[in-house]
Amino acid sequence: MEELREAPNGLSKEQIRRRLEAADHRVLLMSLFHMTGDEKWLQEPYSPVRDARLVPDPSAGLSTEVREEIRDAIAKHLVDPEVGTAIDDPGDQLMARMMSVCTGQAVPPEYADMFREDMGFQPDRLNSQLDLDDPVSHDVLVVGAGVSGLVLGAALKRAGVPFTIVDRNNEVGGTWLENRYPGVGVDTPSHAYCYRDAKRPQWSRYFSLGEEVQSYLVACSQEFGLRDRIEFSTTLISAQWNDTDRRWHVILEGPRGREERTTSVLVSAIGIFNAPSTPNIPGLDQFAGSIVHSARWPQNLDLTGRRVAVIGTGASAVQIVPQLSQAVSALHIFQRSPQWIRPIEGYRDRLPQGTQWLFKNVPHYEDWFRFSMFWRYGDGLLPSLRKDPEWPHAERSVNVRNDRHRQELTDYIEKKLSTRPNLIEACTPAYPPYGKRILLDTGWYDTLLEDHVHLLDTPIERVDAGGVVTVDGERHEVDDIVLATGFDVTKLAASLNVTGRDGRSLSKVWDGDNPTGYLGITVPGFPNFFCMLGPNTGLGHGGSAVFQSESQARYILDCLTQLSCRGVAALDVKQDAHDEYVRRVDEEHSQLIWTNPAMSTYYRNSRGRVVTVMPWRIVDYWRMTHDVSMSDYEVIPW
Repeated sequence: MEELREAPNGLSKEQIRRRLEAADHRVLLMSLFHMTGDEKWLQEPYSPVRDARLVPDPSAGLSTEVREEIRDAIAKHLVDPEVGTAIDDPGDQLMARMMSVCTGQAVPPEYADMFREDMGFQPDRLNSQLDLDDPVSHDVLVVGAGVSGLVLGAALKRAGVPFTIVDRNNEVGGTWLENRYPGVGVDTPSHAYCYRDAKRPQWSRYFSLGEEVQSYLVACSQEFGLRDRIEFSTTLISAQWNDTDRRWHVILEGPRGREERTTSVLVSAIGIFNAPSTPNIPGLDQFAGSIVHSARWPQNLDLTGRRVAVIGTGASAVQIVPQLSQAVSALHIFQRSPQWIRPIEGYRDRLPQGTQWLFKNVPHYEDWFRFSMFWRYGDGLLPSLRKDPEWPHAERSVNVRNDRHRQELTDYIEKKLSTRPNLIEACTPAYPPYGKRILLDTGWYDTLLEDHVHLLDTPIERVDAGGVVTVDGERHEVDDIVLATGFDVTKLAASLNVTGRDGRSLSKVWDGDNPTGYLGITVPGFPNFFCMLGPNTGLGHGGSAVFQSESQARYILDCLTQLSCRGVAALDVKQDAHDEYVRRVDEEHSQLIWTNPAMSTYYRNSRGRVVTVMPWRIVDYWRMTHDVSMSDYEVIPW
């Protein structure tokens, strides 16, 4: 009988081997290579098969014998307290090879340094102190204490830059604090929706619910040491650039009333989902019952046994409806247009028991688990969203691969609603899949089959005191109305009442609903003003908004470094640099699905221009924002 050796944590080799059974073996394989440096683990018969599902099969397509061999090899290393890791930083070439083996597909080499930085294998400016001879001469005011404001605050504090964060709410979290509707949660894998330089959260699910995300952001604000730098219940009333003292003059309104201040640098970190959109429905103000917007859900709202109307069938509705159906007596869903909804196994599943042990005890396991989840929800979809000029069916899809996606999603609808042919027709969109924000099935189709749930695709004519009337004259009596109608996504930072050089207003520069920005971050005529998650930086093809915020925080920090190193007052992006970048964005979008005329989408403004999502791969934008190109900026002296 094999002798059982004791590991440092008190577990025997056999006990460790059993704990490894719950692992994702494609991830476990990467940990084993880090531990041994033996390249045999990167070759057959140890190569995982490609699995495009968001929650992949943990066996990785490997045989039982191969999986046992991998687990046995790791257990032998973990049981020996003298054995460390042979490889901590693989370098770009080996990293690209490891990523390709892990995913079962060829990962382009340009992703290597991005993920080496994200996984902590090489240093990152986000986690560094500014190396300057003189103290930092610029202070920063950050508006918003959500995902973006917190990561920037953390970077500023590490760098030794003086700053203040203001937020209109009484706690951090932004959209995660404000959106408390039933079923709210991420549609990005949890392990990709977290900061790279914070203590890794012990997510309970592959896709976490909103309460868990909000708790994580509160914990991060404490870990980053930001609580005493945040002024809660404080609103920015206006901000105006003063060319004489080279500072922003701001008016804030908070617990002490209105006050005037100045700051060298102003940052909008309010994001995109901050202003609820209310539909213009005649008679809505005459309704006798309660009207609730999904983004302003009352804390103690009880709809048990009520007749409820849900107006809208977008991302929030898809999460709300399955939850409400369990409590209400009747649910009327008013649909303007159907949505493509993607099936996803394991969306509400909890992480397997023992996963947290793997994160803690197996070297680099959590790093590669994060990579695996990030990759399968990242850039892989984007090539399938490019228009094929020779494709003859532009009204239904943009290329042959997109058409296959359409067929797969249509087959899913027909399978789920096979007993209700009328619902199949009502739920099948006419526009190309992924042309609007793709949704994840959280029980939507199953809920539509319930007897007390009614999907109505006849347009609403008006609302009266006791119900909703559709254009066919039918009246639907309801006690309460839920507005799942999304947000006004085109104002962005213009809602902050910002005035730049020569008295130019940002809202006028952006002409109402046409925001633009160099890299989505800076605007000509607004020196030392930065936007986070600004124009054309959203992720229509997948990815993590947290990662985007980190890229932008890194860029802003580099701008501050340039200011201090050069001893100058401000940077103002040049008009021609801005215009050329916007031209490239528009040109690229003209080739992508979001400009397809077959549908309307909140990604476009009133004149048909895509203003929210970016056309680039995540790795392209990461590279664009990694280091400041000073030739694109006018340097303003003190």
